[in-house]
Amino acid sequence: MLKQKLHKGFTLIELLVVIAIIGILASVVLASLNSARDKGEDAAIKSNLNNARGQAALFYDDNGDYDGVCDAGDGTIADMIPAGGSCRDDADHWIAYASLVSASSSAYCVDSEGNAVTTAADLSAETTCE
Repeated sequence: MLKQKLHKGFTLIELLVVIAIIGILASVVLASLNSARDKGEDAAIKSNLNNARGQAALFYDDNGDYDGVCDAGDGTIADMIPAGGSCRDDADHWIAYASLVSASSSAYCVDSEGNAVTTAADLSAETTCE
């Protein structure tokens, strides 16, 4: 009787195919992680600006107007404005906005009138978000 040696294991081609499939799946997962990361950063920007509305209301209660609410100091909203964002105030109004990460031409804006919107408008000279 002849004894045959059985070779157990994978061939080189089989291993290369499996490695290629794993590489493709990994690239798909990494691409979706970047999208999720951008959405998370946008959520943080929106949350910070929404919290600024409450802080600005407290500032108004303490001072009787909004003048100085964007300045650095205790009770102001300066620390809540994300990097690259902007805030302006006068006695009657304030507006704060910041660019969103996932949509390069959009900004999230909040103001003293209770507006909280995502907009593509140029807000550099506006006193409200709308």
